Amino acid sequence: MAKLKYKFVITIAATMSIFLALAISQFAAPVAQAIDLSHRVKGTMANFNPSKKPLPVPSIKFRDEQGREQDLTMVRGKVVLINFWATWCGPCRREMADLDQLQAQLGGRDFMVLAISSDRKGMDVVRDFYRDYKIKHLGAFNDSTSKAQRAFRVYGLPTSVLIDDRGRELGRLVGPAEWHSDEGRHCPDRYLRKPCQIGRVV
Repeated sequence: MAKLKYKFVITIAATMSIFLALAISQFAAPVAQAIDLSHRVKGTMANFNPSKKPLPVPSIKFRDEQGREQDLTMVRGKVVLINFWATWCGPCRREMADLDQLQAQLGGRDFMVLAISSDRKGMDVVRDFYRDYKIKHLGAFNDSTSKAQRAFRVYGLPTSVLIDDRGRELGRLVGPAEWHSDEGRHCPDRYLRKPCQIGRVV
């Protein structure tokens, strides 16, 4: 009787071991795959979230440095990186120099960085920031109501939204990025020649 009970216990233990090994293998495979992918995608551009398909963008209004009301028709036909930021936002302040250099290198007839400040104090603080931080290539734009930011469903600053030359959202990046790095310049530069996804570093 004792021998039968002993064999029964061994059989149960062996069965449980098999099921446990199978469960571990099923769990380990996705983890290993995720670790592998994490090594492939590097740099701040890994935070970019590409759209599954180009999305329509909302109609927004904002003010230029002269106080004139503007909208996205001013950048029609261009690839545009819209950056929502504010002078009181620490990560935004650190990112602006890189955006300025990106505009200097790629800005022109086909591409533009459109930096829209949401400072409630208006253009004066934006103008002061540009002067103090030697921002020379970016245009100064402000939306003191933050309506443009809310229309794009931007809930944190900075947030950058990439728009194609047909006015459709290709994706966005929440948080600061090193836009003047090789990864940062890669997609806007490549998109000017053919569509791309920033989330993939080639």
